[in-house]
Amino acid sequence: MTNKNPLLQLQNFGQSIWLDYLRRDLIESGQLDELINRDGLRGITSNPAIFAEAIGESDVYDEAIYELAAEGRTAVEIYEALATEDIRRTAVHFRPVYERLNGRDGFVSLEVSPRLARDTGGTIAEARRLWTAVDEPNVMIKVPGTKEGLPAIRQLLSEGINVNVTLLFGLPRYKEVAHAFLAGLTDRLESGQPIDHVSSVASFFLSRIDVLVDPLLEEKMAAGNQAITAQLLHGQVAIASAKVAYHIYEEIFGNNRFRRLADQGARPQRLLWASTSTKNPDYSDVKYVEALIGPDTVNTVPMKTLNAFRDHGRPAATLQQNLGEAYRVLDQLAQLDIDIDDVTEQLTEEGIGKFSKPFDRLLQRLEEKMEKTAV
Repeated sequence: MTNKNPLLQLQNFGQSIWLDYLRRDLIESGQLDELINRDGLRGITSNPAIFAEAIGESDVYDEAIYELAAEGRTAVEIYEALATEDIRRTAVHFRPVYERLNGRDGFVSLEVSPRLARDTGGTIAEARRLWTAVDEPNVMIKVPGTKEGLPAIRQLLSEGINVNVTLLFGLPRYKEVAHAFLAGLTDRLESGQPIDHVSSVASFFLSRIDVLVDPLLEEKMAAGNQAITAQLLHGQVAIASAKVAYHIYEEIFGNNRFRRLADQGARPQRLLWASTSTKNPDYSDVKYVEALIGPDTVNTVPMKTLNAFRDHGRPAATLQQNLGEAYRVLDQLAQLDIDIDDVTEQLTEEGIGKFSKPFDRLLQRLEEKMEKTAV
């Protein structure tokens, strides 16, 4: 009998579903195990904003915060202790998935401080420290896909540290990230180290592209300047970018350079679709899931989107459809004098801020909770 759960059916098309959410009571309540067993959940991503909400805006962690504060820990040290403990415990729950799939899936991601997005050396040092602190093979350390992040990605992979490259919006940067992955594995292989269990994903952010581009298109529509073209592109740019990114992925990981690494056990750096919750209420709440289902990809979704796709998602092999149309969308965008590279650079800067501000707020909330302990 065919399983009718749309989330489970994604596996038939080669796609893994991950959850973009983590809180301690998700682990302790048994809900995480239920998601793994019922929905085929194969991983979890976290970020500073998720931890800011989980730790700073709930009382779930208060007892642990008070205990750590009593030991004389700083706010940053308390955050790291709580986050690494959650990541470690979550990784243990995913170990059966990781082992069953021979290290192919079952990963949990922990991000370096967003304050280090422009600091190569600081990123490398913190990633090493977090990797050692969690000490689980199915953990990925999230590194921003900034210019400064590229050498860090290469170095960390050469050391055998799994990397989730985050905050990717543009196609030129994605190419650089893929080549940094190949260079890191090559460095590791040349140093005589195994590469068969070094894993990485490249997290391509979607809905934020449309959030920024759609108003620019609406301006063109209002001005009457190529209004029909602008209207046709409305809500299409993020998905078009993702489809072109996947085409680039196929070219890079289908060439001889990667084949030589694959002969030594290397696995490709999968594309991960991130920021897949719909921000525009006029769009389907599963828009960024249904349109991008294809082989060797991951989609990480917030709980609301996970529930929505389970309820009414329509699994189908969509990612490799209409590639020519995807290229046309990007070409027509340029004809409207909207520079996608400028858009994606702005999104990268905004993305760093969207993680830095919650992180700063979290540290402030921790200090407030620590003061209660001291009273």
